[in-house]
Order: sequence, then C-alpha cells, then structure tokens
Amino acid sequence: MQQENFREKSYWLTTREYHPGEPLKADLDVDVAIVGGGFTGLSTAYHLKKAEPALRVAIVESQVAGFGASGRNGGFNMTLFGLTLGVTALRFGKTKARASHHYMEKAVDLLRDLVAELDLDCDYEHPGFLRVATTPTYRRRILEEIELTHRLGLEGIHWLEKDQLDQQVKSDMYLGAWWEPRCGILNPAKLAWSWRDVLEPMGVAIHENTPVTEISRGGGKVILHTPTGRVRAEKTVLATNAWSHFFPRLRRKQIPVWTHIVLSEPLSETHFEKIGWRNRQGIEDARNLVHYYRLTADNRLLMGGRDVSLSKGYDMDKDINEATFEGLRNDVRELFPSLKDIRFTHQWGGPVSVPLDMAPALGYARDRNVVYSLGCVGHGVSLTHLNGKTISHLVLEKQSDLTDVFFVNRRTIPWPQGLLQDAAIKVILGAMHWDDRRAETTGR
Repeated sequence: MQQENFREKSYWLTTREYHPGEPLKADLDVDVAIVGGGFTGLSTAYHLKKAEPALRVAIVESQVAGFGASGRNGGFNMTLFGLTLGVTALRFGKTKARASHHYMEKAVDLLRDLVAELDLDCDYEHPGFLRVATTPTYRRRILEEIELTHRLGLEGIHWLEKDQLDQQVKSDMYLGAWWEPRCGILNPAKLAWSWRDVLEPMGVAIHENTPVTEISRGGGKVILHTPTGRVRAEKTVLATNAWSHFFPRLRRKQIPVWTHIVLSEPLSETHFEKIGWRNRQGIEDARNLVHYYRLTADNRLLMGGRDVSLSKGYDMDKDINEATFEGLRNDVRELFPSLKDIRFTHQWGGPVSVPLDMAPALGYARDRNVVYSLGCVGHGVSLTHLNGKTISHLVLEKQSDLTDVFFVNRRTIPWPQGLLQDAAIKVILGAMHWDDRRAETTGR
C-alpha cells in the first residue's frame, strides 16, 4: 500500500508534532496482533495490557496511528448508535434499542474518564449535545425520538423550545432542540497520538507504515504478512472498520462511505456576540444526511456532513468533493448570516464503515482466534473506545456484560456485490436524499 502524507488528510493531523513509529523490520511472535492503529485498535491494546500486563501485544498500521476515520472525524464523544434510536428500534426491537443506548452511555463515560485518568492530551471538553430542528418536519421527528427515549425509560434527554435554545445558540432557522448533557468534543488526532504515548511504555509494539497484505494460518498461529516481515500471533484483531473489505472474511459486512468537513478561521468576539454558543455544545440536525458542527479549541467552526461520497472496489481516494465542500460553506452562512464573510481555511474527507443495516457489528470471524470490529456509521469516537474493551474480553474469552450485548457476534446482512450493490446504494441514498428534500420543502 502506497504511503501517504498524513498531514494532508485533515486539519486535526496538523495540530501536534508527531513522528511515526518504526515499520516492522523482521518476523515477530506475539500473543495478540492488532491490525489497525485507529481508536479501536489502540483501545483494544490498552484494555488487553491492563487486564494481562504480560501479554505480548503488537499493532500493525498501514499508515500512521489515527490516519483513517480516527484522525478525520468531527471529534464528538456522543451516545448515538448507528443512525438514530428510532432506526435501531425498528431494526432490532425496543429492548435492543434500549441496550444500545445504555452501551453508548457507558462508552461516553469511559472515554471521558480515560482522558482524565491517563491525561490524554486531546483538548477535551464536555459541553453536551444539541440536535436542532430546522423545519417543522424535523421538529416532529426529534420530538418523536425524545418520546421514544422516555418510553424506553432512558434519562438525560430533554426538549428545548426555541426561546430556550436561543439562550444557547442563535439561528433564525432553529425551532427547538434535543438537549443531552452527556457529550464531549475533542481533537481526534491528538487523542490517537496520545494513546500511542500511553501504550508504548506499557510494552505495546506499534509498527506504523506496515500494511498487512495477507492473512494466513500455520502452526496453530494466525500469520500477518507484510512487505517487511511476518507477525505470528495466537490471536488477531481486525480493527479495520472502513478498510475491512480488504480482508476476504469481512468483505461483505460493510462498505466505506465518505463524509466531508470544512473548517473556518477562528471566530471573533463579535461573532460570538451575534450567535451566542458560549457553552460550545456539539450540534447535529435531524436530516438523514446530517450536518454536524462544533467549535475547536481555538474557536474555529467545523461543519461536516450534508452529503456523502462513494467508491468502487478498493478505491479509498474519495476525500475530496468540491460540491459538498461548497454546500457546507453555504450551509454555515445560511444558519448564521452574521458569519457570511467568514473565511474557510481547511477542507477534508474520510471514510466511515457502513453495514447494510447501518448498525455496528463485532465478534469472532469464524473462530475464536480472530476478532473483528466495524460499522461505526460515522459516530465512532466513543463507540470504538468501549468496543476496545469488549474486544479485549472476546480475545481473552471472558464472558461479561459487554460481550453479551446484542450486536456482538450478531448476524450481519451481507452487502450485495457488483451491480446489485450499486443498485442497493442508489436506492438507499436516493431515499435519504428524497426524504431530506421533502422535509426541507413540502414538509414545512
């Protein structure tokens, strides 16, 4: 796999000095090999070493830690599982929807506590989350979601009327919002690199710029083949998410879908006088193809979402979508007219992992020697960190409340291949676009 300039992949990846670790230079024998140096792999390594310090654990990463979605996302530590609670309830039932939300509450709390306990330098804040309604249709949609949370006995989620929301963030488009205090914002690349600073002293070998080209079996071991050596492991974790289709046994479990982000110059005090947002909450709207936005540590406005890009086969170069970037810049100006002259300094994209039923999946890949994790659907910052702990239990073959959740070892619906996959994507994405247009025009 060709090595890329990681600094060009997102603004986040420019915000701290970082020197990639040494590639693998010779054959290596370990107890557990982890493929992928994103949040899932990093968290898995931490929880394995914390549980059993004597374990020999190695991470092999094709680029650098945090190169994929872990270094390019919006940086929300939030409770959303899959698309929405309503979609989860429709697909899996209300009992499992409740379980998914409780899992995500644990995930948010775990990451917040790990940042504090381990002093992970990632500009962490915990200002809460707003899901804003920008049309009457979206208002009804959010109120129905809140009603569902209450029927399921979930706590900590409330509706804010427009006058209450105006005290927090001001936009003429806002009609009210879902308010949830359990949400943090952070710099995701700094978080990934801080994890490396924690793991190496624990004895985790991290080999960056080391792509895995093949996985085989031999002598009772799982063997990872790389251009510069082999890793022989008792157990292997495929923490590959949006790159999972490169491995045959995961090929039909997910596809990569690209989301895109624009970033402004730092906002001035005059800007804040007009838009409020003093409490710096993370914000999403209620579209199917959501907008997500937040402030960075130096008060830049990050806006992402709006639309997605797709690829065919193994093409992982869909980061740039000029039409979406321009649409996002216009969306900022429409939401906040006082920012009409703001300058945008960065734009980027990155792939997220999407199963056909748009819900996460992890578990054993055929036998207990290989564990996989994928399907964060764009909301993986918190999910990946708790998944790392869950994966550690699967590797150690330890049954727990984490390994008992319904999406561990669940049967995934395979994506169709070839023209059938193209047709399925066209139908799903077309329906989402149509529903968003309806909500924003005739749905008023």
